[in-house]
Amino acid sequence: MDGTGSNEKVVQRLIQCINDRHIEVMDELFHDDAVMHWPQSGEYVRGAENRRGIYNAFPQLPTITPRRLTSGGNLVVAEASLDYGGPVYETVFIFEFRDGRIATETAYWSEAFPAPEWRSQWAEIG
Repeated sequence: MDGTGSNEKVVQRLIQCINDRHIEVMDELFHDDAVMHWPQSGEYVRGAENRRGIYNAFPQLPTITPRRLTSGGNLVVAEASLDYGGPVYETVFIFEFRDGRIATETAYWSEAFPAPEWRSQWAEIG
């Protein structure tokens, strides 16, 4: 299997471990020095210890419904919905890989909103 397919399987396993609430599996998927970057809040989570701390303290982990994975080389982009049992966020994850494990994760998320009426003549809702 090529690196791209292997990297996609790592992302699929990450989604599954979060959905199954087995976050300890993340240690197998991320490098110990991996960085998680959340540009909307300006946060950088550096290293395994900080990642574990955040995920163990999460008030409620989301259920992730993947929509699409796109990959090439050492990059995998995952589009998904994150359901926190109330708010649902449309999310894009950008994963950068090194030697088959995640080195960097950048995540953007936003709550869905209704399409404005003025665009209806040009856009489909789906």
